[in-house]
Amino acid sequence: MTRIAVRRPSLSRSAGMGLLSALLLTGCASGPPAAASAPTPPQPAVPAQPAAPATPPATILTPEQQADFARWLEGVRQEAEAQGITKATLDLALSNVQELPRVIDLDRKQPEGTVTFATYADRVLTKDRIQRGREMMRQNAALLAQVSARYHVQPQYIVALWGLETNYGRITGGFRIIDALATLAHDGRRPAYFRKELIQALRIVQEDKVDPATMKGSWAGAMGQVQFMPSAFFKFAQDFDGCGRRDIWTKTPDVLASAANYLSTVGWDATTTWGREVTLPAKGLDAAAAAGLDKKRTLAEWGRAGVRTVDGKPLPARALSASLVIPDGPTGRAFLVYDNYRAIMNWNRSTYFATTVGLLADQLGAAP
Repeated sequence: MTRIAVRRPSLSRSAGMGLLSALLLTGCASGPPAAASAPTPPQPAVPAQPAAPATPPATILTPEQQADFARWLEGVRQEAEAQGITKATLDLALSNVQELPRVIDLDRKQPEGTVTFATYADRVLTKDRIQRGREMMRQNAALLAQVSARYHVQPQYIVALWGLETNYGRITGGFRIIDALATLAHDGRRPAYFRKELIQALRIVQEDKVDPATMKGSWAGAMGQVQFMPSAFFKFAQDFDGCGRRDIWTKTPDVLASAANYLSTVGWDATTTWGREVTLPAKGLDAAAAAGLDKKRTLAEWGRAGVRTVDGKPLPARALSASLVIPDGPTGRAFLVYDNYRAIMNWNRSTYFATTVGLLADQLGAAP
């Protein structure tokens, strides 16, 4: 059984991969965006199958720890003010901020799963997710055409990422981002990283007029329907409807444009696809040795080695280089993947995630 660490990568875009969520408009409002409705970790991932050990007692903060947090927070306030965050913003965002014991517990107890890709894919690529994705494609067809034309990303990939990240905006996380980031910056495993993200979150409050009380997301600081970390928000989030602020929480145009802009920025090629499932020859190819994103062969070379499409046909006669990905090893499903797959891996460095995005996109792009 292939093992995979169930986590989110240390990317600018998002923080740690959470446990399996529930598995898995757009008008220019004058007020702050509404809070996400379902308090769930940021990212579909599959828990280990064996029974978990008894849960340790939850962390309880002592008065001394609370006083230490308050002193530490004053230092953050001074640093943020020195970087141009106004006193009014700091008063708004930090006056009622609290250290969250639940976030401390989640940060310290991220499990490793021993689930196979086959099981992961079965749980993530559900009939409901596929059907809902197709409905989202229909409902937002005109908007997706505009977004695709501007950012040169096919609509099915935009919607597939939306679907895998938050089940099309239904599961975005219920933690207050300022509180979660302050907790991780004060008592987490990567305090310097999360301190920078916290100050970026304060900039979002100031520049995009987001109410910190409704600025919610995952326990690890990933926000909104595309689960961007604050630093990624400034790199990739888009105000597609020209409302004057980037709202990845409640506004579908901004959500879809932000996802497309991310892929476009990291090198997406709209003239090709992500890859394809293939069958491997019974003899003549050492799949374990040939697999890996650091290894490429042309489609013609893979064809000469005996690789065929999943229905047994020859590979396309295109001048493309591809890498072999076998998430469950040589006896499991096999995929030849192109550079667009690497763009998805930039979003989330998990072959499980990237492959299921591609497979879901194939379903969404096919006729129902």
